[in-house]
Amino acid sequence: MDTTTMKGSLLAFTDDSVLSINAVSTAASELGFQGVEQCDSKIITQASSLNQLSVESSSFETVICICRSVEFPTDRLFDEILRVLKPGGTILVHKNPQSTVGETDKITSALERKLLLAGFLEVGVLKSTVPSEVQSFGVKAKKPSWKIGSSFAIKKATKTLPKVQIDDDFDLIDEDSLLSEEDLKKPQLPQVDDCEVGSTRKACKNCTCGRAEEEQKVQLGFTAEQINNPQSACGSCGLGDAFRCSTCPYKGLPPFKLGEKVSLSGNFLVADI
Repeated sequence: MDTTTMKGSLLAFTDDSVLSINAVSTAASELGFQGVEQCDSKIITQASSLNQLSVESSSFETVICICRSVEFPTDRLFDEILRVLKPGGTILVHKNPQSTVGETDKITSALERKLLLAGFLEVGVLKSTVPSEVQSFGVKAKKPSWKIGSSFAIKKATKTLPKVQIDDDFDLIDEDSLLSEEDLKKPQLPQVDDCEVGSTRKACKNCTCGRAEEEQKVQLGFTAEQINNPQSACGSCGLGDAFRCSTCPYKGLPPFKLGEKVSLSGNFLVADI
């Protein structure tokens, strides 16, 4: 494993009551990091009872957590570590447990999950580079280089239309050759008689389409033939209005016998009141 030299400010904390700078340097060396003595270091002990670190935000390049307990550090403490680290800063979690290989994998998986949920990136497991009776291990992660709430412009990929290659040797069909002589003739519009001209559509003076005869059949009132020779299509016209159709031409006239002339009384048009 390649060694990495630490620079800048360093924060080290543990759940133990005592933590020396030599212990911090030894833990960092086991995980492949050197140069703890040259860093501006700050040490916090008995951090298992803390929910908040009494340091300013974004003030350390590196944070080393030396754990004796499996439950340490808590989720709340990981949030505080993310706060005090500078953008792009590194966190090292060093553990030296008395456990089997299966339990070690379980502990590292739990640490990786906590770091990811806290917002760290590039989470990975580090094995000890120093051989010893008790094999220690650690987990490394980085704080994102951007701040929470920042925005970035996403470049949209320009879409290009596919190129269509036309083969010049391909035989093209002339559209005009598909038309026959009948298709090229100008269509003949239907002839409209004079009776259809205008909005009134009345029979013209010299009507030859039969409209004049139809208009003569439809007349308002009674013709002389209807009065002198009354006829009934239904046979009920002479019985009176109670038996007549709604369109009966004899509506309003008194009852009469079929074939007889309809006579009106002298006071037929006189008002009753």
